[in-house]
Amino acid sequence: MELRLLVTFEKVATVLSFTRAAADLAYAQSSVTGQIRTLEASLGVELFDRLGSRIRLTEAGERLLPYARQIIELTEEARAVVVEPEEPSGTLTVGTMESLTSYRLPPLLEYFHHRHPKVRLALRTTIGDETRQALRQGTYDVGFLMEEETEHPGLETAVLTVEPLALVAAPGHALAGAEVTTAGLTAQPLLATEPGCAYRDLFERTLTTLHPVDFLEFGTIEATKRAAAAGLGVALLPEVTVAAELAEGSLVRLGWEPPFTLRTQLAWRAGKRLPAHARLFVEQARKLVAEQA
Repeated sequence: MELRLLVTFEKVATVLSFTRAAADLAYAQSSVTGQIRTLEASLGVELFDRLGSRIRLTEAGERLLPYARQIIELTEEARAVVVEPEEPSGTLTVGTMESLTSYRLPPLLEYFHHRHPKVRLALRTTIGDETRQALRQGTYDVGFLMEEETEHPGLETAVLTVEPLALVAAPGHALAGAEVTTAGLTAQPLLATEPGCAYRDLFERTLTTLHPVDFLEFGTIEATKRAAAAGLGVALLPEVTVAAELAEGSLVRLGWEPPFTLRTQLAWRAGKRLPAHARLFVEQARKLVAEQA
């Protein structure tokens, strides 16, 4: 089994598309197809079921995939140990989320842009389960999580900071300046980003233990903030995302503290030796986020 064939197999198995794998590997699609056939012939088994325009792994393909990933990672680790460039370089695919991309990552992106221009950061916006799955599959090299838990099966994590949350509303809201109870919030119009966001899901779970609630969803943090400032309801958001509005007075913080704690974390696949540019990213993320806290 040649390494290049295993690399191609791993890519096709991850994205489940010959066309996308060819684009990612900068091959012609016919070359990808030919390499998979060569690998199948050398093993004497079919690795993919072809279902019209779709493909899926066969049982043999499922058994081969973890070994292919291990071989590829060991090869990369051996190469890095023998020859690791003085100047970090390479592409780093990072799973992130709106709140971090807009409010915590700019100093980190600026640092790499000016200090390490040979490191190309490819940001992919996903949250929660999607990010964790992409890390386990190897689609992402590292990913940011904002979660209550800090241990995730199949992943290693570095906790960057506790992420404070703020319940906000327009300055003239009836609850502004008042003592706010969880029970009282269930009667209020509630504004939120999309489901799957940890703080939104935990907020909803907290309230529904007392009474079923409905959220008016706005999709993005910016849209949710604007709706709250316009007096449409209350919203629970990361404090870092509303700091400017609280300072200028377009939003006020209500007197309610959530009964849960979120931590911003960086995660990567367990057992994977991070290359130099990924280790540098984790190190600088820790440093810069700590300075913001």
